[in-house]
Amino acid sequence: MPEGPSVRTFQMLTSPFVGQVVAKVGGSSRKISVNDLNALRLQDSQVHGKNLYLAFVAAEGPSGPTAEETVLPKEAAPVQGGQEQVCAPHPHPQDEELQELQHSRSEGPGKWLRFHFGLFGSVRANEFSRANRANRRGDWKDPVPRLILHFESGGFLTFYNCRMHWCSSPVADPASDILSMEFHRGRALDALCGPNPICYTLLDQRYFSGLGNIIKNEILYLAKIHPLTQGSLLAPSDLERLLDCALQFSSDWLHHKLRGQGLHPQIYQREQCPLGHPVMKGTFGPLGGFKRLTWWCPQCQPEVLPGDGDPSPVTE
Repeated sequence: MPEGPSVRTFQMLTSPFVGQVVAKVGGSSRKISVNDLNALRLQDSQVHGKNLYLAFVAAEGPSGPTAEETVLPKEAAPVQGGQEQVCAPHPHPQDEELQELQHSRSEGPGKWLRFHFGLFGSVRANEFSRANRANRRGDWKDPVPRLILHFESGGFLTFYNCRMHWCSSPVADPASDILSMEFHRGRALDALCGPNPICYTLLDQRYFSGLGNIIKNEILYLAKIHPLTQGSLLAPSDLERLLDCALQFSSDWLHHKLRGQGLHPQIYQREQCPLGHPVMKGTFGPLGGFKRLTWWCPQCQPEVLPGDGDPSPVTE
């Protein structure tokens, strides 16, 4: 799914439409009633980790702003300086989707529409996505948007491969967002030095919101750390270097996207590392949690074990 840098670019596409009124809606979503967005004003656009949030209010009437419009900025106004608002802390990463969905169902429709993107999710401004190859049946069918927002200005936004639900406010903690100026380095280092395999900790959105599988693979290679190494076995200097790699790689990836440049991974989905060594691949994840594909170079990222006789990682 799109990681923090990608979702930041999605938010930048929506920002020019803030303040505009929705004139017409469309899309295939059955999770929300898309017609509820008709005649609403897009009031705010925020990104938190891997989630995009859009705030909608009733459009101004003849007498000026509605009561709802005057209340919303007090409830969900962004922090001065363009930083994200501190709301509730992230739940456990495996429970995040369920808890947010239960929260939205218990409170009913809110002012914020939350977007969580699937593997190939995207946002486009004033254009539709076009098929670049035939599907398995040989058909050249364009992707179907989940939501289309046409604005009174004549422009429009299209949202693909995403889940949406209403919520009262963004569920976010800027201190965990790897692209936020408020990112809490000390809290992240405390999490990294725990006894869990380092590749599990890096995907924990409570401490590394926006960090996904691509970033995980790349920074572990850059820091020369085996993905299954327990954080408690690493020297503080190794953890500092890994965190530096995470922040620098994420920032660089965002800037490349803003310049229209693609990502050229060194280890992710590669058969050889940049030094020509064969790359190994395994599926790793916590017990009862998500398992993610991981690529690593056994020579550049030597395995660190607490003692002799420990089993080697299962590869595929």
